Amino acid sequence: MLGCLSLWKESKSMKTFFFSCLFFFSFSLFASENEWGKTGHRTTGEIAESYLSKHAKKQIDQLLNGDGLALVSTFGDEIKSDPRYRKYSPWHYVNIPFGKTYAEIKKNPKGDLITGIRTCIAVLKNENSSREEKIFHLKMLVHFMGDLHQPMHFGLEKDKGGNDFQVRWFNEGSNLHRVWDSDMINNYKMSYSELAQNQAELSKNQLEEMRSGSLMDWAKESHQLAEKIYGSVNIGDKLGYRYMYKWFPTVREQLQKGGVRLAKILNEIFE
Repeated sequence: MLGCLSLWKESKSMKTFFFSCLFFFSFSLFASENEWGKTGHRTTGEIAESYLSKHAKKQIDQLLNGDGLALVSTFGDEIKSDPRYRKYSPWHYVNIPFGKTYAEIKKNPKGDLITGIRTCIAVLKNENSSREEKIFHLKMLVHFMGDLHQPMHFGLEKDKGGNDFQVRWFNEGSNLHRVWDSDMINNYKMSYSELAQNQAELSKNQLEEMRSGSLMDWAKESHQLAEKIYGSVNIGDKLGYRYMYKWFPTVREQLQKGGVRLAKILNEIFE
């Protein structure tokens, strides 16, 4: 509002004021949305670093010129502002009705999260892929593996994966997707490196169990978790400390699973 008042003072006409204000609010909204989920993605990337084989890490370092997986993990969201990459927007999610499997649903002809991950893996494994193609798809793969483990990326189409499922986060307006993307993580007030360093200690058997399964097994797991989340809250609910107490351990577990499984895929690609 203060921004609009200053625009009013600088505008010479109501028409100029209207369009200036429209731009101001559109830019502000986009900027706030572009911030969502960075800590979560970076945590997953940082965790993955600790599980990379020496051979895989060397090849990844060469492609990324030494940039870490945490740094490139947000690339998939950062390019959304560039019209050249608009075609990749559907690759961040997949809508699966409850009671259905991915194999049973009508696929988006523009692709989805599953086809996005598969495409990235195929490009990275292809010896004929250019260096530029491999760099791009490596960054996208790191991001998509984070999305795979954020259960609301398997939400319902009718509410855009929880983005239209309005709730209150403490005393602020929010939505179910944002609660899982960033509200709980931000409320915990740990940096991505602190979250990664304080991941749960895993036994050898626990680590192998987490690595086991296929991409579709992991997708099914996230989809089932999304169904539980939808069933735990009603539109308009005020969420806060009790919700954090119940669900934040799950958030931490999903971040860890994403990192461990991302490293497994990268180790297989760069073996």
